[in-house]
Amino acid sequence: MKVSILTMGCDKNTVDSERYLAELVDRGAEAATRVEDADVILINTCGFIDAARKESIDAIVEAGRLKKQGGARAVVAVGCMVERHKGELEAALPEVDLFLGSSEMDRLVPELVDRGFIDDAPVAHPGVRVFAGDLPHVRYLKVSEGCDHGCAFCAIPLMRGRHRSFSKDDIIREAQLLEAQGAREVNLVAQDLAHYGRDLRGSGEALQTLLGALVQETSIPWFRMLYIYSAGITPRLLEFVATEKRVVPYFDMPMQHGSDAVLKRMRRPERNASIREKVARIREVVPDVAIRTTCIVGFPGETDDDFRALLELLEDVQIDRVGAFTYSAQEGTAAAEMRDDVPPSLKQERLDRLNEVQGLITQERLESRVGSTVRAIVDRAGPDGVELRTIWQAHEIDGVTRAEGGRRMTDGTRTTEPALAAGAFVDVRVDDVDDIDLKGTVTRWIDDAPPRRAPSAVRHPLPVASNGSWGR
Repeated sequence: MKVSILTMGCDKNTVDSERYLAELVDRGAEAATRVEDADVILINTCGFIDAARKESIDAIVEAGRLKKQGGARAVVAVGCMVERHKGELEAALPEVDLFLGSSEMDRLVPELVDRGFIDDAPVAHPGVRVFAGDLPHVRYLKVSEGCDHGCAFCAIPLMRGRHRSFSKDDIIREAQLLEAQGAREVNLVAQDLAHYGRDLRGSGEALQTLLGALVQETSIPWFRMLYIYSAGITPRLLEFVATEKRVVPYFDMPMQHGSDAVLKRMRRPERNASIREKVARIREVVPDVAIRTTCIVGFPGETDDDFRALLELLEDVQIDRVGAFTYSAQEGTAAAEMRDDVPPSLKQERLDRLNEVQGLITQERLESRVGSTVRAIVDRAGPDGVELRTIWQAHEIDGVTRAEGGRRMTDGTRTTEPALAAGAFVDVRVDDVDDIDLKGTVTRWIDDAPPRRAPSAVRHPLPVASNGSWGR
């Protein structure tokens, strides 16, 4: 059986998809390089916002079309959207053979065995992951599952459950697995990285101790943190990032709004003043740091003054990158009980205005980098040029840096050494800005990662949720 997995939504879903694929491969399935060649098409859905649900449904419908045309034998839909809307989806999409929510993934193999698609082989260790992307040197590592924040607009706790941290030993073991598979940049992901360890009572675990252990027990050159609430960016964590060169100076810090009134209705812990203070403190302590955030416009009750407060905050603090979207009510959340009193046309108008303002800010931030020389990782290389990402550019969301010449450079001099390879590290001089991307010149080839340290013993299997699903 050939299987193709289509992953919608966040990087946490990417981790889950790699686990599902590994589970199937361990029972004789083969990963299809093209969805058109697959016998079974599995869509890992996202239910975070309306646009994400639409993208997931479109993928399911397209998979159903391939099945109808004889290009697939079965379509399976799993994940967050299915967890919340399974009954509706079963009624609306009869072409799908199997729907499984996030909490039901223990049934994936038995169901496919019953249908004769895979063999009932012994279960592999749940830590095994099969890479299914296009840049094997860039991987994602989930350190916890679920969320306890209770933001009024967010349905993630309804889809993923309460926050639960994975043990440090298990995470280190998985990081070592990713390193053995060729990972050169590992992105730590969670609903809030700063909550790591808070539920491991008496353990003394915290995000900075986990980072220290990952640095000590692997030789992975880059660790990047994605999605961490501002309250969890402590002085100790800032000092660690400022001094540990293998932890990228990058903070993905969601603030969602700039009006205290809106933030209060959103049930967010931040306020306008605390956001300003945190951004200033990060930049004071961590050299060459990049800061990314997310914002919602059109939340119930958002006035013109509220929106202006958000724009003023963005203009004042000069965030490097902002991902913004319009509010959409999510069934079961506190905000869904509020009157959605901002018309769709006004939501879109505000979104367009925010993107216009932030576009200029991002341009200025990028231009401020021109002339500097910075460490970068090679994502793609050819004889005529290389595509890089600097410490300021996270995979797939922050643009890239393009540099001429695919040959190895020594002190700026072209040699006849082989072309730069994906996963290599270089120093690049930033020469220009091209929309959201940078242009540069490779000035120095960097040696590989430092010698690997002997890993500590790992005493526990990777965690599996009590309901039998992956739980990660």
